[in-house]
Amino acid sequence: MKPKGKKFRIRRTGAAPGSAASPAGATDGDAQDSEDGFGGGAFPGAAAAQDQQPPRALSIEEELAAIRQEGLTGRQLRMARRTAQKHGLQPASDFDAVRLLRRQGIDPFERSNMLELVVNEGQKSAQARLPATVRHPSSQVPATAPAGPPPTIDEATRAQEILRMQRDIAARRRKRLILLAARLLVFVLLPTAGVGYYFYNVATPFYAANSEFQIQKAEASSPAGGLAGLFGGTTFATVQDSIAVQSFLESREAMQLVDEELGLRDHFSSPDIDPLNRLAPDATEEDLYDLYSRNLTIGYDPTEGLIRMEVVSADPELSERFSQALIRHAESRVDQMAQRLRGDQMAGARESYEEAEANMMAAQQRVVALQEQSGVLSSEAEVGALFNQISTFEIQAQQERLRLAELQSVSRPNQAQVEVAERNIQRLEALIAELRASMTDGQSDDASLAQISAQLVVAQADLQTRQLMLAQALQALEASRLEASRQSLYLTVSVNPVATDEAAYPRKLENTLLAFLVFSGIYLMVSMTASILREQVSA
Repeated sequence: MKPKGKKFRIRRTGAAPGSAASPAGATDGDAQDSEDGFGGGAFPGAAAAQDQQPPRALSIEEELAAIRQEGLTGRQLRMARRTAQKHGLQPASDFDAVRLLRRQGIDPFERSNMLELVVNEGQKSAQARLPATVRHPSSQVPATAPAGPPPTIDEATRAQEILRMQRDIAARRRKRLILLAARLLVFVLLPTAGVGYYFYNVATPFYAANSEFQIQKAEASSPAGGLAGLFGGTTFATVQDSIAVQSFLESREAMQLVDEELGLRDHFSSPDIDPLNRLAPDATEEDLYDLYSRNLTIGYDPTEGLIRMEVVSADPELSERFSQALIRHAESRVDQMAQRLRGDQMAGARESYEEAEANMMAAQQRVVALQEQSGVLSSEAEVGALFNQISTFEIQAQQERLRLAELQSVSRPNQAQVEVAERNIQRLEALIAELRASMTDGQSDDASLAQISAQLVVAQADLQTRQLMLAQALQALEASRLEASRQSLYLTVSVNPVATDEAAYPRKLENTLLAFLVFSGIYLMVSMTASILREQVSA
């Protein structure tokens, strides 16, 4: 709490030598009858002051220092300065105003002086009067002459002025409240009422059909069986697949498909729909797509792998049909994605298999051509037959040699039999030599059996290699087919769309409250901006 300045009045017992002159007309009796704040008691120190010598006059700096030590508040100092200006004084500071007023014998903190100052300021038409300070050309009043006593205001006038100020303040407050209420009515309440009237009486009710589905891919069951086969079946597809399906449902292609199938444009162009939600008869494709985007809400939940879709229209049955049509087109798009995936995965394997098959057929044709050209079906069989013949002839030749040796072992051999045996041996050796020669030597341009056998072996080995490669390509093709089947995509509907009997939109109360908050925020922002600008301009 701010300290208050002490109130006092100066008691004048008489004019001292060298002191300021008393006001004109003032008597000793008037000075004694003035109130000094001590009643009928004697002024402290009065007797001592009569017996002692008059104190030394204080300088201006000492008086200002003493006034500063009194602990006067800022408000008291401002009132003192204004009181001094009212009495025609020119103080250098607020403390100097207190000093000058006390020099004039005026208490700046007296209740009557402060009330007089307030009353005079409230009367704008009245001119400020400076009593005992007006200088006439004929007479000059010394600067130290005290002004006459301020005019007194009785209690009735004071109470009347206070009541008038209170009424004025109350009227200003009422005016301010009325203006505030009018602004709130015009800028907040009336727009909110208009928005509420539209949502409750004009807006067309819209019905929502909600559905949930997910994209899955097949997993090949484990051939081991048992517990491993329990983990086979289907699983969630990748995030990219789900996002691709979501993007398709939000695209213009899906809108065009639904429009061609169920007449999306005709439904939203119906006159039963309110003007703000109605599609103009001459609306462009872009306008239709904007309306389609507003009435279709799709969200993907990566934690559960679900795609949630909400379709809104003015007819609950039509909302259900729109949703079912979108799900069918999404299934078709998923099938196309699966076919393209399977085709991409099996394209390379199928090309490898077809190339291996062509190479195997070429190798087989070379073997057949070589067999037809040489007349040898199998080089191994031909060589084996030759070796069998040679072995047979060698056995026969060995028998003939044994028979010849037996014939020659007697003392008088039969010369005819000996000659027959020798001829048989020669014939058999010639046959053996011919057979051996036929294996390595060819006749004229024909290749030998060894060459034919080598060519057949190479051709047959190439054929076997091509057959092995064909088998491997077939295995790769089968593996690709299984992998493609494993990654086949499926659209599984977990929540089917169902027509509702209660409108989901518009949300009347929520939209009205939102409009109220929006208008209130705009009004508050504009009001604060205007207040700041007024303060800056007035500063």
